[in-house]
Amino acid sequence: MKEIIQSEKAPAAIGPYSQGVGAGGLVFVSGQIPLNLEGEIVEGGIEEQTVQSLENLKAVLEAAGLGLEEVVRATVYLRDLKDFNRFNEVYGRYFPKNSPARACVGVSALPRGARVEISAVAARNGISAFDFQ
Repeated sequence: MKEIIQSEKAPAAIGPYSQGVGAGGLVFVSGQIPLNLEGEIVEGGIEEQTVQSLENLKAVLEAAGLGLEEVVRATVYLRDLKDFNRFNEVYGRYFPKNSPARACVGVSALPRGARVEISAVAARNGISAFDFQ
């Protein structure tokens, strides 16, 4: 059974998808771009956009009763891989230890002209490898 996760502290989805979905012991958070609550891209460079994307991700996780420490996998899309080091500096502040597994992909474009998009998978407490059998 799946659970739809919705946070009023994160911008509404801009398409036919959910902010997050819980299934079994996992929570899947849709890609978060740097939209503010009014649905506008935040001003600034990669640092400001990374902060907003991670704050949106955190808000969806909190709606599921989780935090960033439960993230086991993240996928990052950067419009310009030259932003990688500056992105990493901000990302590292949100995941200072026991960082999740991660992929970072360079893309030619992102929705609304965003410079970054971040999606994640988080594990609920008590998840077991047996849950996947």
